[in-house]
This record gives sequence, C-alpha cells and structure tokens, in this order.
Amino acid sequence: MFHSPEVFVARITRKELKTDKFALEVEHGLTFFEQHQKEITRYGGIVLVVAAVVFGIRLYLGHQHTVRETALAKAILVQETGVGPAVQGASATFPTQQVKEEAAVKAFSDVKKSYAGHDEGEIAEYYLGAIRADQGNLGEAEKSFQEVAQKGDEKYASLAKLSLGQVYFAEGKPDQAEKILRELIAHPTIFVSAEQAQIALARGLLPSKPAESRKILDGLRNRPGTVGQVALTLYSELPPQ
Repeated sequence: MFHSPEVFVARITRKELKTDKFALEVEHGLTFFEQHQKEITRYGGIVLVVAAVVFGIRLYLGHQHTVRETALAKAILVQETGVGPAVQGASATFPTQQVKEEAAVKAFSDVKKSYAGHDEGEIAEYYLGAIRADQGNLGEAEKSFQEVAQKGDEKYASLAKLSLGQVYFAEGKPDQAEKILRELIAHPTIFVSAEQAQIALARGLLPSKPAESRKILDGLRNRPGTVGQVALTLYSELPPQ
C-alpha cells in the first residue's frame, strides 16, 4: 500500500537566526528527518514533515538588516506559538489552530508586502506556501513556491523547488514534479543536496514508476546515516519484483 506524496516544509525559528548550527546540518542533507520524525501532521491526505531548517543564517549575521530581520522574526514567533488553553506562567498560546494560522498568514503577508524584493520578503512568501500546504490548499501553496523558485535567491529557490516538486506529485502532475526534482539533483545547493532531491523523487515515483524509484533507491540505500535509513524505509514500500 502506497503512502500519499509528502511535502517537506522547512521552517526557521527565531533562535536559528542567531546560530550557524543548522547551516552545517543542511549541508549534509537530510538531517531534519532525524530531528523531526515526530513532528508530522496530516492535512488532506498529505504527510507534511515540519522541519526546522535555517534559511541563510549567514545573511543575517553582520549585516544591517535590523528592521527586516525584526519583522520576519516577529512573524516567525507567531508561527512558533503553541495552540491550547492558556496556562498561568506558561508561554502565550492561540486558542485554536485556525486562529493561529490566520494570525501567521497576516504576519507573513505583511512582511511580504513591506519587503518584496528582499530576502525577508521571499522567506515570508515561502512560509505562506508552507501554511497553505499544511491547510491542504495546494493550489495556493504552488503559487507561493513558484514565486520563490523564480524570484528568490538561489538557496531559497532550491528549497521552494523541493517543496514545489512534491506539491506537483500531490496534485497529480508527475511530469512537472520529476522535471523540477531532476533539475535539483543535477544542480544541488547548500540548502538542498542531490540526495535530498533524489529521496523526494523516489518517494513521489513509488506509485506510478516503482522501477524508476527502485533504481534511485538502489543508489542510496547503502549510504551511511539518514540518507541510507530513509532510502531503506522507502525501499521496503516498493512492490515485489
């Protein structure tokens, strides 16, 4: 039995704006699988793995982006806020997920409107795509990811393309998905490794092209670390030869 295609949505936390730790993890590809296996939410039949992957920390260090940084950090704070009843002495929360999402959409939309053409604006647009994907609104998520893929810095664009490829699979557009993911495999970035794109492609091809998926996974399943582990898991989902 095949699982629905997965859309991997990278998120930045305010803490990550101040550290190089996650930049090194992204360079090695699929570290987020290990760190966020439990952070899985299902919306509209699509498994969304919410991964804390930093977006260009070095752009934030030592540069005079204070106003834009602050606006983006405030929007991220909204996204990080929990949901549930208020508890005295604990951090603030939103009463419902819907209220939180509405607040996050407004916050990121404001950043996008104010700082269009800057990295912060494109990061905000990526976040809007992530929220829409979480909501199962794949059409709007596709538009957001397309914008970042076309207009964003190469590093941010690669993250958008990774998510966009998986959205295409979920929308029943496998040819478009395969094309964009193969482009990422051929042209990896510091934020999206070739192996990460291969995993996404193999997963998306499982239902329709299991032989091609097997071929990709054969080259990955003996790799050390997370890449090999994820490849082995997907390999076990392949139909018998």
